[in-house]
Amino acid sequence: MSDATAARLDHDDPLAKHRDLFVGAESSLVYFDGNSLGRPLRVTGERLARFVDGEWGGRLIRGWDERWFDLPLAVGDELARIVLGAGPGQTTVGDSTTVLLYKAMRAALAARPDRSEIVLDRDNFPTDRYLAQGVAEECGVRLRWIEVDTAGGVTAEQLAEAVGPDTALVLLSHVAYRSAWLADMGELTRIAHDAGALVLWDLSHSVGSVPIQLDACEVDLAVGCSYKYLNGGPGSPAFVYVAARHLERFTQPVQGWMGAADPFLMGPDYAPAEGIRRFLSGTPPIVGMLAMQDMLALLDEVGMAAVREKSVALTEYAVQVAGEVLAPAGVGLASPRDPDLRGGHVTLNHPLMREATAALWQRDVIPDYRDPHGLRLGLSPLSTSYDEVRRGVEAVREVLDGLPG
Repeated sequence: MSDATAARLDHDDPLAKHRDLFVGAESSLVYFDGNSLGRPLRVTGERLARFVDGEWGGRLIRGWDERWFDLPLAVGDELARIVLGAGPGQTTVGDSTTVLLYKAMRAALAARPDRSEIVLDRDNFPTDRYLAQGVAEECGVRLRWIEVDTAGGVTAEQLAEAVGPDTALVLLSHVAYRSAWLADMGELTRIAHDAGALVLWDLSHSVGSVPIQLDACEVDLAVGCSYKYLNGGPGSPAFVYVAARHLERFTQPVQGWMGAADPFLMGPDYAPAEGIRRFLSGTPPIVGMLAMQDMLALLDEVGMAAVREKSVALTEYAVQVAGEVLAPAGVGLASPRDPDLRGGHVTLNHPLMREATAALWQRDVIPDYRDPHGLRLGLSPLSTSYDEVRRGVEAVREVLDGLPG
């Protein structure tokens, strides 16, 4: 692909104007790690300053009564409406992805006390697997593993074979962190439900880049982070969705004061709040929710259908350029070739990709590395340009050509 092709694609891109809204997008740095940490929006600095001077510095403790107490639920409802395909009252923000996954797993197992298995795949994100191992030991249940291709993900046929009368919970990622395999949420959820199991979806690598329909797919539980395609910043809080039909009987194990029915009563015994608030535990991270609100506003303006269209176009372009520039150097595609089966990133395999990634960082080309031999190109639809993709892929070839072996 020529420079002219990338320039034409950028010129014709209806979303290109939004790139200038992100800090650093004007620089020559090639950023292929938006699927790990998104660029900040320029308006976020202004929001943070206003918060420090106004709400925090000006209102002080009064902020809890005026807005902060309900902010996790308010932002949760915005997440639900804009990017999750869910109605209000089912999503809240707080804690890390790890903590919320733990809460959701324990809630699901408690709701299926007569069942003894968690089904998950060997290539799920490490935290998901590690948590499932710990929860299984804690609760005395077994893990049933699905073996998957690291360049693909869990198929309907594989899940149907794995679930059965002992399955309490199926734990799946909507987009595989390694390959970008885009799971069929509706079909896999149906298969699990037909077996009488609950389903917990990890949305960390899809939310903000792939349209999601939690309510329409009849999902039970979902968790996701906010620092990737939601551009919430390093360590910004995660979110949890619990379908309304489960809320009054699901309980979570981290019983803190903010999830109590009357937090300020501070009575001797814990009683869970009604609705999604019961999945809160401690004091919510108010500052950590600020940047996320700016990105949600932008996604609301653009629409997830347009974001997905740009994401598909970017990854298709990356696959094409990699085929022309990198395939002759022995680089293979470790993501689905069909864009309907692929999320927002592309993984390329070569035995020297670990060394190549380190060298690329020195040149201000920032992908990331995942075993085995995978270099990931994380393409954020609103902040990544076609020219950036072209320059980055050409830099990968130059680095590989200069490495020994």
